[in-house]
Amino acid sequence: MSHARSTGEEEGAAVRLEGSRLFSSWLREQRASLVFTTYQASKIFFIGLKADGSLSVFERTFDRCMGLAWQGKSLWLASRYQLWRLVDILDPGGQHQGHDALYLPMTGHTTGDVDVHDLAILPDGRPVFVVTLFNCVATVGVNESFIPLWKPPFISRLVAEDRCHLNGLALDEGRPRYVTLASRSDVVEGWREHRHDGGLVMDLDTDTVICEGLSMPHSPRLHQGRLWLLNAGTGELGFVDRQRRRFEPIAFCPGFLRGLAFSGDHAVVGLSKPRGSRSFQGLALNARLDREGVAARCGVQVVDLRSGAATHALLLEGVVEELYDVAVIPGSLRPMALGFRTPEIHHTLRVGEMAPGLVGLPRER
Repeated sequence: MSHARSTGEEEGAAVRLEGSRLFSSWLREQRASLVFTTYQASKIFFIGLKADGSLSVFERTFDRCMGLAWQGKSLWLASRYQLWRLVDILDPGGQHQGHDALYLPMTGHTTGDVDVHDLAILPDGRPVFVVTLFNCVATVGVNESFIPLWKPPFISRLVAEDRCHLNGLALDEGRPRYVTLASRSDVVEGWREHRHDGGLVMDLDTDTVICEGLSMPHSPRLHQGRLWLLNAGTGELGFVDRQRRRFEPIAFCPGFLRGLAFSGDHAVVGLSKPRGSRSFQGLALNARLDREGVAARCGVQVVDLRSGAATHALLLEGVVEELYDVAVIPGSLRPMALGFRTPEIHHTLRVGEMAPGLVGLPRER
């Protein structure tokens, strides 16, 4: 087992992380690191390896961290009322305090407190995201909090009522294609009455349901030609058979599942301990945990897609009991980020190349 305590910009309540015996070896083999968010503790965690092969854990504070999306040098993050674009400002092969990636909060966009869940990045670099409070998929505007792009056809109007709990988003060849919803409800928080089997997956191209009968599905993702998702209310990772329009589970993970990323033939799944709130009561997950004789866990589980075997895990103990999203950063073994509460961000910068002349500015004659 590998053990680590979180480190970062401040000393807060203790969080203890424990990796399974070969978790660190798996990270090294994949030549990758992990990032995950917890809205419960308002933290983003960067998980990598130190030079001696031991686990590196680095955290920063962002209010109510939710969706994550990584693309190239950019890492987009959804928080309570803002989206943040963090940029790795190190040159290839560069180092900063022993870290091989340094993410600087470069751009912020204020959406308002609209309960943004999943987040993805379009080919042009713009974010596209799920606005759960308004039951729609949206992007940023120049002068707008957000610009709606799509809503389910059964949602009669855009209003600040979480009616169907639209939460997950998958891109297909760079465009928004699939979403997960907790139900078809068109009344305020009506989805709560259908947590057990009202969940569905919709195709944005056709406005049609391609899979239903799910229990609070989350985190749809396309990988290796399959549409994967987490059936959170049953604790199952699986894929949607788009021909037969049904969910095919491949693995049970002991927790309420949110957050899904991939590294080759492996899925990285986020696990949370179900809260005592009514949103989590009476789910099939609870009966399954009792039947298996295990308690719900918080952390990330690595699943081999070829066999369905849970091969590695990183578990969290302490104040953090719920995660939302997880991302894989390939090619980086030990990333970190700057926060807003230390002076370091005041003098860390990256200067661009000199522009050829006063581009776009009028010249005197």
